[in-house]
Amino acid sequence: MMRPLCVAAAAAGLSACAQPAPAPMTEADILARGDYLVNSVVLCGDCHTPMLEEGGHDESRKLHGAPVMVPPPLADYAPTLAGGPANYSEEQFLHFLQTGERPDGTQPRPPMPPYRLNEDDARAVAAYIRSLPPPQE
Repeated sequence: MMRPLCVAAAAAGLSACAQPAPAPMTEADILARGDYLVNSVVLCGDCHTPMLEEGGHDESRKLHGAPVMVPPPLADYAPTLAGGPANYSEEQFLHFLQTGERPDGTQPRPPMPPYRLNEDDARAVAAYIRSLPPPQE
């Protein structure tokens, strides 16, 4: 059965029904999206979380930075991300997540992939990463 708006749209010769605008995302929604992206899609923790001797990731130090076991000239250390990457403003971090370009215009060395996230995903990733407690020094 067609909804009344769809019937009216069809009668007027329109091809699409009016859809209600989605509700704005709450902060909890944004953090949940960022958690999903960081931990299930872009997999930041694979390099930026220290490993345990048994071989798993040390979840108590999530995104606290870690050595990367790859041969030179590839990157040898994945820096701390928890709390937000050092020396990046919010806008610089969002730009990096959307373009793969650092604030100084350079690209990171492999194994860091050149992410090209859309703006909403970049904002969710940045919000989640900034929500994580940074290492205690």
